[in-house]
Amino acid sequence: MNDLFCEIPGSNDWKKVKPIQKGWSGDHKYYVESADHRKFLLRVSIISNFDRRQSEYDTLKRCYSNEIVMPEPIGFGVCSRGQNVYTLLTWVDGDDAGRVLPALSEKEQYRLGYSAGQMLKRIHQNPAPDELPPWSETFNRKIDRKIKAYRDCGIRLDYDGRLIKYIESNRHLLDYRPQSVQHGDYHCGNMVISSEHQVGIVDFDRLDYGDPWEEFNRITWSADVSPAFASGQINGYFDDDVPDTFFRLMALYIAVNQVSSIPWAIPFGQSQVNVMMDQSRKVLEAYDQYQNYIPKWYSFRK
Repeated sequence: MNDLFCEIPGSNDWKKVKPIQKGWSGDHKYYVESADHRKFLLRVSIISNFDRRQSEYDTLKRCYSNEIVMPEPIGFGVCSRGQNVYTLLTWVDGDDAGRVLPALSEKEQYRLGYSAGQMLKRIHQNPAPDELPPWSETFNRKIDRKIKAYRDCGIRLDYDGRLIKYIESNRHLLDYRPQSVQHGDYHCGNMVISSEHQVGIVDFDRLDYGDPWEEFNRITWSADVSPAFASGQINGYFDDDVPDTFFRLMALYIAVNQVSSIPWAIPFGQSQVNVMMDQSRKVLEAYDQYQNYIPKWYSFRK
């Protein structure tokens, strides 16, 4: 077995180790199969990330539940002679939701989204540490940084004045918000659908703490693939009783994401900038250039 893995307990029984190229993190990920046909996800990071990875692992253990189809954390430690830290998780079987959803009926897309919303709510039942500063303080600082970075980057979004006006006019919604564990990147690109048509949640690489409703800031990517799935996620999260304040806050978080997306994309090249510009146009269309706070793709159904 590769020296990178030999210190990991049980690695002598691994018969297949295949690198996974998908994802934006700098970590190395591997699909692992053991001699007795068990499947795992192995994530290997540089040793300087030890404290962060340990915190993530402990949080994952706290979140893990039979009511959430997600990887089970089963191993953590140091490997490759002290140069790396590893996390070992069970593998969640299924195909990428983003590819599967368009081939399903709208009713089935909605059902799967509803299930994803219910699972997200269960993740959010894990509270954040009490010692965190108030959410309004944390996120308002983030808004200030992101608007400054956008204004300094030299690229302009259509209707950016309306985006920024909506953000500035709705900062008060951040007051007194609760904080919980966050998946950190919750959209259909980080979900799989099994052969039994069950949705599973993967890629917990960005675990964090914050307002649970901020977690919907990436739902626009799901709405691009399946408006029914995205609508189902919202309705499932709220058990079909969605408060008006949620839509106002979701619109705020999505607006902040649009402003920050261009400075984020620039280091990755023009093609990624184009992706984010295109996404921003779709968001602006969904929100009628931010004259409305409920997106056009949303629908309620029982």
